[in-house]
Amino acid sequence: MSRYLKGFPFEGLYAITDSGLHGDDIAHQVERAIEGGARVVQYRDKSNDNARRTDEAGAILAVCRRHGVPLLINDDVELAQRIQAQGVHLGLDDVGVAEARRMLGENIIIGVSCYNRIDLARQARADGADYLAFGRFFSSESKPGAVQANPGLLEEARALFDCPLVAIGGITAQNGRPLIEAGADMLAVIRGVFAADDVSAAARSISQLFMEPENHA
Repeated sequence: MSRYLKGFPFEGLYAITDSGLHGDDIAHQVERAIEGGARVVQYRDKSNDNARRTDEAGAILAVCRRHGVPLLINDDVELAQRIQAQGVHLGLDDVGVAEARRMLGENIIIGVSCYNRIDLARQARADGADYLAFGRFFSSESKPGAVQANPGLLEEARALFDCPLVAIGGITAQNGRPLIEAGADMLAVIRGVFAADDVSAAARSISQLFMEPENHA
């Protein structure tokens, strides 16, 4: 049974951008990912170039709106508010869920990184988070220092929380299936999609993991 957040399906590939992988074609690459099956897009850019970030996020939002896919902004609640994105994703050191909700409203999707900790997930849900993200599950070039999680964490979280669960960290079409079987509703991928020579094909190969009959047994 598919899960929905604020009217958007929250199951499948969750594509996360990385400015170092796109050059000037970031919106085009996002469109290719969506054509390959991405169901959610997150704009992630850790730089301080606010003008460029606003321009890029706005261009991606236009693509996402055209395809009916939600755009979430990593960390930056003010940027999400400025361009009217559909949501934000928050980490441990970012603004709290309650403050983000106050700024952005009830119709905005708010996700929270819980790393490998159920206690953070409990608090995030208590504060009103819409979805919970766990990981990293595999070695990751994008987040090499991130804490390690294991699929059993997803099984535990699935039993505890009635909300979408997102797995992240070094996920590919070759290693993602056990995470789905453990309870992940979405697989969040950066390099496995956007570092590929064919972004659309890479997105499709991961999206197809959710379509295999065994996944619904």
